[in-house]
Amino acid sequence: SCIVTASSGDDGPPFVDAVQRCDSVTIPRETTLSIATRMNMTGLKDKNINLLGTIKFTSNMSYWINNGFPFEFQDQIAFWIVGGKNILINGGGTIDGSGQVWYDAFATNSTLLRPILLTIYQATDVAIKNITMINSPEWFNFVNEGKNVVYDGVNISALSTSNNLAKNTDGWDIYRSDSVSIMNSNINNGDDCVSLKPNSTNVIASDLYCNGSHGISVGSLGQYAGVYDIVENFTSTNVQMYNAQNGARIKAFAGPGVGSGLVKNISFGFFTEGNVNNPLIVDQCYMTNATECTAYPSNVYIQDVTFSNFKGTSSGKMNSVVASLACSPDARCNNISVNDISLEPPSKDGSATYSCQNVNITGNAAYLFGNCTTT
Repeated sequence: SCIVTASSGDDGPPFVDAVQRCDSVTIPRETTLSIATRMNMTGLKDKNINLLGTIKFTSNMSYWINNGFPFEFQDQIAFWIVGGKNILINGGGTIDGSGQVWYDAFATNSTLLRPILLTIYQATDVAIKNITMINSPEWFNFVNEGKNVVYDGVNISALSTSNNLAKNTDGWDIYRSDSVSIMNSNINNGDDCVSLKPNSTNVIASDLYCNGSHGISVGSLGQYAGVYDIVENFTSTNVQMYNAQNGARIKAFAGPGVGSGLVKNISFGFFTEGNVNNPLIVDQCYMTNATECTAYPSNVYIQDVTFSNFKGTSSGKMNSVVASLACSPDARCNNISVNDISLEPPSKDGSATYSCQNVNITGNAAYLFGNCTTT
């Protein structure tokens, strides 16, 4: 076992060295490690990082922009990459991304590369439990080419102290990964609570409280020409969603020059929502106008999807619409089922509107949607 304590300089290299040498590494309570250089902890085996104190990344933007680990997918960079087999990070401590300088800078430079707080990269059998993550410059967690990854009891907060919002601060983004579980967590952020990017399979997101987010999102998918995206076997259940842009969402690109793919066997259940713009939404014409979507339907097929036990209120920003199943023409959505849905606009004076297009809906709440339009 090794104990890593703070120095007067960069604590990144000694922390990386300890994890490489020792089976168990502890960061004590009341200890804050100042991380000024990127940390590569890939190739690990049978490691336990017992985080009792705090890991805090410096706000040296010029260093991180030029030295963060690059990921080609969506032009990302990362502070810290962890990979290997049989890795545990737990202990009740905190990871702090010093995000405020990034939120302020991004407000005037939308092309700014901002680091991901923690990236699980090419790793198998990883558990991250009972930690707090705050102030990430961009995404909090990125699971890239992982298998059997569990997050349990992770509390996330990205709150700007200026007028510049903490944008793109996704709780989790999953990409090219299988068997990922996210559970028992509290998320306050400024983008997706959980997002399944291309080739995410056998994923669970359950028992979550999401505030201020863009929802639990499958996608977006089919963005890149010549690329086939898959999301299959996803279950999200027991979710509380408040003050959000979306609740449960599936989104796929249409139009000319985009990609293709498959969304299959998706289940959203037991969602409680309040002040959410789109409590339940499928958008198979994402970022595509209606004319182009009709001429060039999405090639990301959506099938075997269930929405069940939804209750709560919308924000009213979409007028009275509380649920929208907007599929592309030419039977691109199949076997969509809705059951036990009770969603209302914020004012009881107006009746809820359920809209749909280009889809045959089944389930005991199908009657709410009436006859779907055809485009």
